[in-house]
Amino acid sequence: MSRPANGTATIGGRVAASAGVGIILAAIGYLLTTLLIRDEVRETVDPVPEWKGTAWYYFSAHFVELERGGSVGGWSGTETIDLIAESGSANAELLYLIPPVVLLLGGALLAVRLDAGDLGQAVVAGVPVTIGYGVVMSLGALVAESSSEGSFFGIETSESIGPVLLPAVVIAGVLYPLVFATVGSVVASLITSR
Repeated sequence: MSRPANGTATIGGRVAASAGVGIILAAIGYLLTTLLIRDEVRETVDPVPEWKGTAWYYFSAHFVELERGGSVGGWSGTETIDLIAESGSANAELLYLIPPVVLLLGGALLAVRLDAGDLGQAVVAGVPVTIGYGVVMSLGALVAESSSEGSFFGIETSESIGPVLLPAVVIAGVLYPLVFATVGSVVASLITSR
């Protein structure tokens, strides 16, 4: 099979591979979060499913707060929660390291695997990680929301909790992978091209 002279297929292939790696990196970060904070999730998020509670901690590791809102009758209010700051777990502070380390290593591995020999190739390898990672984090913010409704003596009540959507998309889904995966890719490219 021959390559096209303009290299379009090569760049397209690199972008697709990097976007796919972004999805995998988001999953790896979530799994590492599960390993570090599983016990606390079990204790604190009942009756919410554990996978949602773990997602909340993973978003908190990206500095995305949770928003809790509720209403009783005509009264309503909201508050934001930083799960890691409020955590009593010894492992909680380590959660802040998971997203940058996973993304740095992922970007570096991409640069090596895609043989990114110069700065331009490193950027083409690292930046598209944002596509896959951003999709996972954006969809994750939507599905990790938990809500309930009820009635108490004829008074309607509702409660919802989930990651604040805009920071989840912009900070966790775009800025983190854009910065850390690209830096990892560029650093690996500089090291391997010497």
